[in-house]
Amino acid sequence: MTRSLIRNVVTLGGWTLLSRGAGFVRDVLMANYLGAGAVSDAFFVAQSLPNMFRRFFAEGAFNQAFVPMFAKKVEAGEDAKGFAQDAFNGMAALLFVFTIVGTLAMPLLVWAMASGFSGDARFDLAVSYGEIGFSYILFVSLVALMSGVLVTQGRFVEAGFVPVLMNLAFIVAMWLADAMNWNMGLTLAWTLPLTGLLQFAFTWFSARSAGYTFTLGRPRLTPDLRRLAAIAGPAILAGGVVQINLLVGRQVASHTEGAVAWLSYADRLYQLPLGVVGIAIGTALLPELSRRLRSGDGEGGRAAFNRGTEFALALTVPAAVALIVLAIPLVEVLFQRGAFGPEDTANTALALAAYGLGLPAFVLHKVLQPLYYARRIPGGRFAMRSGRWRSTPSSRSG
Repeated sequence: MTRSLIRNVVTLGGWTLLSRGAGFVRDVLMANYLGAGAVSDAFFVAQSLPNMFRRFFAEGAFNQAFVPMFAKKVEAGEDAKGFAQDAFNGMAALLFVFTIVGTLAMPLLVWAMASGFSGDARFDLAVSYGEIGFSYILFVSLVALMSGVLVTQGRFVEAGFVPVLMNLAFIVAMWLADAMNWNMGLTLAWTLPLTGLLQFAFTWFSARSAGYTFTLGRPRLTPDLRRLAAIAGPAILAGGVVQINLLVGRQVASHTEGAVAWLSYADRLYQLPLGVVGIAIGTALLPELSRRLRSGDGEGGRAAFNRGTEFALALTVPAAVALIVLAIPLVEVLFQRGAFGPEDTANTALALAAYGLGLPAFVLHKVLQPLYYARRIPGGRFAMRSGRWRSTPSSRSG
């Protein structure tokens, strides 16, 4: 059990590390070409809008609720494919409407994210970039659903490779823009929805090879989807708290030119240990806990959770110390070149050290979330009393 869990964590963490490595190349190029100015501020705000809603709905609330329900149906021999298809259709319909509304309301969204841009060139740039790239939310949310299917089926390699595609696409796009003398800001804006299409195509074919062919169809509000929405509700509220914190940070930073970029570059470095450790362990733990608790293996579920927590802390605490102590050297080596100067390094390093202080807590948050959702799967509730897992009948039917 523990070896299997660690193997899955290492697989996902390895692909996440590769993705973050490619992401560093992308960010080094971006810092070199854009630095920390109006264009970079505008692009980071425009890019953060679909990514904020992605974390808010798809990869956060939705998948945390979907994976345990889907795993339960797979293990019980129920209609797992039908449930996944219904969820796909429902999400596609909802996000299609949301994408249109968000694109039309882009000036309002940009103002809500960065009111400090009002009255200067950054606002118009952010609106333009946002209108181009907001459709990414549709593609990446459907990718998150299909990745949940792949993870439950043990296809961790395919699920782990998906984020790599985005970084590779941005790297190629910036090289082409530099060679062909294209507008770098517009190139980056158009690359965002293109990467969504690439990720969707790759994940769709991967899911098809695993026996799940997703097609667009009329959405149906089935009892399972109602239950899915009910379970996802608390995660939306929890995710909203995190996103509100990010929103406040962007708002404050938007009143100083370059500050949005400083926070964004610092966030890239902070996301490395968070993704490689926290997200990878949380993603691997969710189907593992769901299967074990559903089958009544409370001790196995407890052991998997404890090992995952220990593994997370053993890797996270040293990483947090490094981000605090080595903040300036890290930023200098990675970003200080071209349009990115010493002042940008000092301010980015200060933000990075602050992020490092909160890293262990954020990683533990990612590890604790699967425990809650695995225990709340339909058909049974699981409680922990005196250090032992206990299964109790649910008041609702599955």
